[in-house]
Parts: sequence; C-alpha cells; structure tokens
Amino acid sequence: MNTIIGRVTRNAEINNLKNDKQVVNFSVAINNSYKTRQGERREQTTYYNCSYFINAKIAEFLTTGTLVELSGRISSNAWIGKDGEIKSGLNFHTSNIKLHGGGKRNNSENQSADKPKTNVFAEDTDDDLPF
Repeated sequence: MNTIIGRVTRNAEINNLKNDKQVVNFSVAINNSYKTRQGERREQTTYYNCSYFINAKIAEFLTTGTLVELSGRISSNAWIGKDGEIKSGLNFHTSNIKLHGGGKRNNSENQSADKPKTNVFAEDTDDDLPF
C-alpha cells in the first residue's frame, strides 16, 4: 500500500458504472523539491488521476485546492494521442482518503438552515497549514 499527500487539482466527478457502482474521479498534484549537484533548487510536480469506489459522498469535499492524504495503489498507463505522440499517466486507486482542508465545499445539494451540517469523515480537520 502506498500513501501520497497532495492537493486536488480539479473538483471530483461521480461516474456511474455499468454494474450500478459509482466511482469518484479527481486529480491530485504533489510538489517535490530537490537540489542538483550544482546546488540549484528544482521543483518537480507529479500529477495522479485518482479513483475512489467506496463512498461517492466524499466527492463534495474533494474540491480544487483541498489537501488530501491518500492510501492505495499506484498504476501507470500509456497510449498514443490523437497527434500520434506517445502519452503516459499515473493513476492512484485509493482505498482511504483523509482530508486536511484548504478547498471549498461543493454545495450541489440545498441544505436547510435547521438541518445541522455533519462531516462524513472524522479525519476532516481545518488545520492552519503554512501552504
């Protein structure tokens, strides 16, 4: 099992599969920095296309900018694009999502004023992170 921590780069989408299951698709960016042999600081960003099958309700919390910690397995794929060039991508099939905050909640449903708001996950915190 692998664990990654990154920021959501696009709002999550719920897709319905043929077998009446739902999958939540979203993407995450991870920023890493390193020094070259010459002492120059370099930044590298890795993007993952993520999928989550357990509970589609999490999609409303997976909005652009949200910091997430994901556990699951990594896979890669390659294909030939319309331009004839070879393309590749990384996929992360997540089995556990921990929200660290930072994004805005996607209110696709109308909530009444007297209905209390509840969090789906106990890990959902509003940490004051420096980034």
